[in-house]
Amino acid sequence: MLPACRTRLNVRDAFLTSPAGRAPRGNRWTPQPGSLRWSLGWSLIWGLLLCLFGASVPVTGADRKGEAITDDEAKPKKLSFIGDQVAVTGLHLIQIESVGLVDGLEGTGGDTPPSLYRRMLIEEMHKRGVRSPNALLEDPNKALVVVRGSVPPNIRVGERFDVEVAIPESSPATSLRSGYLLEVNMAEQAMVPGRGPRSGHTLGKAEGPILLSTGEVDSDSKPSVLKRGRIPGGGVYTGGLQKADRLLGLYLRSDLRGGRQTERIADAIGRRYFDMLQGRKVPMAKAKTDQYIELRVPERYRENFMHYLQVVRAIAINESIVEQRERLERLRRSLFTPESAGRASLELEAIGSAEAKLILREGLEQPDLEVRFYSANALAYLGDAQGTAQLALAARNEPAFRVFALAALATLDREPAVIDALRNLMTQPTVDEKEGQRRESWSAETRYGALRALETVDRHREVVKAEPIYGESILRTFETPDGEPTRQKKPRPEFVLHVIDSPGEPMVHLTRHRRSELAIFGSDQRLKTPLSLQAGRILVTAPSGSETVTISRYETQREIQQVQTSTRLVEVVRAIGRLDGSYPDIAQMLVTADRQSNLEGRLEFDALPKAGRIYYRPDGTSAESESGSRKIRVGAEDQAPNIFPSLLPTRKTPGPKKTEDDEATTVEGSLALDNAPAESEEKSEAATPPPKRGLMNLLQKK
Repeated sequence: MLPACRTRLNVRDAFLTSPAGRAPRGNRWTPQPGSLRWSLGWSLIWGLLLCLFGASVPVTGADRKGEAITDDEAKPKKLSFIGDQVAVTGLHLIQIESVGLVDGLEGTGGDTPPSLYRRMLIEEMHKRGVRSPNALLEDPNKALVVVRGSVPPNIRVGERFDVEVAIPESSPATSLRSGYLLEVNMAEQAMVPGRGPRSGHTLGKAEGPILLSTGEVDSDSKPSVLKRGRIPGGGVYTGGLQKADRLLGLYLRSDLRGGRQTERIADAIGRRYFDMLQGRKVPMAKAKTDQYIELRVPERYRENFMHYLQVVRAIAINESIVEQRERLERLRRSLFTPESAGRASLELEAIGSAEAKLILREGLEQPDLEVRFYSANALAYLGDAQGTAQLALAARNEPAFRVFALAALATLDREPAVIDALRNLMTQPTVDEKEGQRRESWSAETRYGALRALETVDRHREVVKAEPIYGESILRTFETPDGEPTRQKKPRPEFVLHVIDSPGEPMVHLTRHRRSELAIFGSDQRLKTPLSLQAGRILVTAPSGSETVTISRYETQREIQQVQTSTRLVEVVRAIGRLDGSYPDIAQMLVTADRQSNLEGRLEFDALPKAGRIYYRPDGTSAESESGSRKIRVGAEDQAPNIFPSLLPTRKTPGPKKTEDDEATTVEGSLALDNAPAESEEKSEAATPPPKRGLMNLLQKK
């Protein structure tokens, strides 16, 4: 008890006793204003209030006579982030299927016996006005196939996806070599017991030349390899009945479910990310129900929407301006510490203010590579190119950061520094990792990854001169009701050719996913003679010591077509295109040339930088490795930026025992989505294998 409370006053005496010692007239409980009783009464009341509430007032550091304030007393208010309250939806693949017809085979087709597939294809032919479908199916140059595609998340109407093609087991067809898939409509399929197959609305269309194995499988499985193939980018997304893009979404936790809370989260996202439409702001998030929020992806994050989801999850809810300024100072200290730099950069990017940019620019001057990389990465998505040099350095010297550094460079506009940095990555040696060791080399993934990033930056193709190869044939399609084929130009090129005038080791790169693209690094590469190479129906020959190559196309019921060109690889590829050579034909020719040592440089397939690699963080006090460093996994293997899609299977099978790298620590906020891409309606499916559905599953043996 404080000294002010030790005076003992009789409240009754103070109010009942008058100066003369007798009670007043009238109401004896009511003191008169200005009297001594009135003054003493109010003094007593104020004294009691000081006694009651004075002890609860916190004592400041000055009152403590030099005592230091503890960390618990200085701890800031715990913030609530969007990631604590929501789960991401819309990240799953949509499997769509169909039954189609392949044309242009070399007598390896055949009539399929009566089956569910045949009945579905005949029904589709009748819808298209084909008069005699049975006659088409009996042609040995045609074959019935099952077509399957996976529609990726966040795809827009008109964008492309890969398509798989397979011959049913009951079909007499033996090979899809030189085949061309005629246009088919694709939709979700399900086998309903007692009712047979049921199809959803058309979500995509597919057609194109079929690419078979390029030599990465054993010869023992060759018969089965010839019956399966893929069309890189052969499918185009149509969007169903509503012609709508696939959108991402956020599901609110069930215990927080409510319309007011979804509106609050949508408003927080909309203040940070919005689009301008006719002079007004259109937020990127919209509350659709009391639990679901529709989420759109800004154009800058288009090629790495996984990073966008991380930043959205790092947005604070209901944070005042004063609290945000205090947090900015804490984030500044966290950013300069390697262990917390990843999470701090995400929060600073989520704030997105001028003060946040200044802190990230300070991070570019720090001595630690990890701090500089995370600072430059966040600045790139904020539209600031000041970290270009640090991103290029990370892509060149650190394989663990390469995929994210190239994706960040691809978000920047056509800044001269960005274009120069990407060009240098294509034309200079970099650090590569092979068999656990890192050394300087002409990294295939760095060179091709820089090319793909440069294509994204150079939207108007002013820097990257891509050359489309169209060929000279007509568009192959079903016959019209009058029996004549439809003659028109092809809707898109057979493939795209890139010629990079690059010094150093020559290289040829082929893609098998998302696009048909050939990149030749070293414009003066020549084929070594003698050579005899087959490319579908095209034969490439040259005698020993010759400087001229003869390219001939052999086709039944047509005259032999021949052209001659030099031994330059670029000229040979263009000549094959003029003879209607397809992308699979070019791939077959290059694989054969590589096996026969006719190429000057090496041949690479899908050399894309990968996520989930190990970074050795300098740590002098760590005893985890002999070099005094700590192993950190950067990102997740299945969450790579979509500009460099992961080629991992959608579902992993039980594998061998974990390696030493599998025990590496995953850094909080280190460019991997913090929580798994959970679907509220699919949580129970994660623990159990999915049921077999669709047409493609009928191809599998029991």
